Amino acid sequence: MDEGTQLRGLLRAAEAAAPVEALDVVSEDLRRRFGAETVSFLIVDLTGRAVVRLTTVGSESGRRAQRIELFGSIYERVVRTQQLHQEPVARGQRVIAPVTNRGDAIGLLELTLPAGPEEPVLQAVREAARALAYIVIANQRFTDLYTWGKRTTPLSLPAEIQYRLLPASLACEATPFTVACNLEPSANISGDTFDYTLDRETLHLSLTDPMGHDLQAALLATVLVGALRRARRAGADIIEQAHQANQALVDYDRGHATGQLLRINLRDGRTQFVNAGHPWPLRMRDGQVEEVAIAVDEPFGLPFPHTYQAQTLDLRPGDRLVMLTDGILEHGAENADLAAILQASQDLRPRETALALTTAALKACGGRLEDDIVVIVLDWHGTHQPTGTSAGPP
Repeated sequence: MDEGTQLRGLLRAAEAAAPVEALDVVSEDLRRRFGAETVSFLIVDLTGRAVVRLTTVGSESGRRAQRIELFGSIYERVVRTQQLHQEPVARGQRVIAPVTNRGDAIGLLELTLPAGPEEPVLQAVREAARALAYIVIANQRFTDLYTWGKRTTPLSLPAEIQYRLLPASLACEATPFTVACNLEPSANISGDTFDYTLDRETLHLSLTDPMGHDLQAALLATVLVGALRRARRAGADIIEQAHQANQALVDYDRGHATGQLLRINLRDGRTQFVNAGHPWPLRMRDGQVEEVAIAVDEPFGLPFPHTYQAQTLDLRPGDRLVMLTDGILEHGAENADLAAILQASQDLRPRETALALTTAALKACGGRLEDDIVVIVLDWHGTHQPTGTSAGPP
């Protein structure tokens, strides 16, 4: 039986199983096909700094999870490089493969195989890990198992609301760009959010920072993100999106918010940028970091007439653009040298760069933030001509 047929069989078996049993189906398939003694799926947790070894044992009450810090571990290396790792162990060969979809590092597949697996077996493990990514994405719609696995500490109600506002994937790779986003919440949730979506010809990005803390900030963020998504999905241009977001907060009458909207045409690279009272983004070009000094319009939600302008952003192939909320610029977090961090991480993927920025800010604050931090890192590779129904990796 060829590899394609085996993978199709695996996907069909996982689809036929209950959502919480899909991991067991994959484990049993790998044990049967390759004689694997152990099989584990490790999911990346909400912090991005640990993985959780996710195991199901027959019932909801029997779920177990083991949290493993990524820093300095072989797991960190596999997540960072996205390359399969193998090493000899007492009972055979330890193999760890990245479970990733379009640049989103979902987790890791770890197996103990008989000694000396040949390249066809290792390639089959890589393909099984890719299939597992689709299995997790499909099944997480029907169960809290994967969400539970990502949470090593309970969330407050404001934090629950805040995380549910974020896109399902925190990173995306396509031919012309790679984008990654990271949220580092403060002790008292401030409602900072990010969003992105990709259509046939356009990448849409947004970053928002409502006033206040805790539940009120989360509710403001809910109104704001909902208004932006509604306008975008109705086909509104970027200025109309900003106006509708502003009007939604005016009508809600509970506060205002700053934010940024970015729209990039994937065919010609033209950009439109709305800056609603928000700090300037950073751009790294040829190893040099600078603020992008653009006009600043009024925040969303101010109850007097004002307008928004769609500005042009100079974006060239090879540029790295960083959008961030002001939590990284104040309350002690400003002691982190963002330019130096960006220069030191320029060879890393956007996901690792975003994590490096938030980690440095958290360290500068002694481990306790006074305000949320959101970071969006966008690498612009250059234009292409889409030929299918959506932009995607080569």
